[in-house]
Amino acid sequence: PGNARDAGIAGVEFMRGIPGTVGGFVRMNGGAYGREVADVLIDCDVVMPDGALVTLAAADLHYSYRHSQLPEGAVVVGARFQGQPGDPGEIGAKMDTIGDARENSQPLRTRTGGSTFKNPPGQKAWELVDAAGCRGLKLGGAQVSEKHTNFLINVDDATSADIEALGEEVKRRVHAHSGVELEWEIQRVGRQQDRS
Repeated sequence: PGNARDAGIAGVEFMRGIPGTVGGFVRMNGGAYGREVADVLIDCDVVMPDGALVTLAAADLHYSYRHSQLPEGAVVVGARFQGQPGDPGEIGAKMDTIGDARENSQPLRTRTGGSTFKNPPGQKAWELVDAAGCRGLKLGGAQVSEKHTNFLINVDDATSADIEALGEEVKRRVHAHSGVELEWEIQRVGRQQDRS
């Protein structure tokens, strides 16, 4: 977004401060502040599971909320986004507003994977997590952020197993409290280590 600002390209300010990589952002249709990748993606370069490099148009990904139909095992290695002409000063001011909002509401200065759960239709995941009494809940080295309850943070050398177990416990408590089944927004990869 900073390079776009300097070039006077508007329309991608919402990407400011979203954690993760461009590839992950494209795969999951990442977004914030009312916009998402589906609104701005032209196409992306993808290494398919068989090793072939292909270019897929945005329409080929069949985007929905925080989801694409990118094949399992495919890796996004490049993407092109569509902006529109804008004033660098106005773009910078919008980015600053977004940055300030994130700083004031999210645990940006801690180790986190970003938003943990998808927002259910018409609801906010963080409100459901908070209402279920999970604010500050700890498991191993992982903790539900006290600043924003849809963020799981690494407070004490958390393992991926700590993060996943805490997330599953939060899901269980939310379901018991409100009947809502939260869905992971973070894409988990790999497999549990056999400790036997």
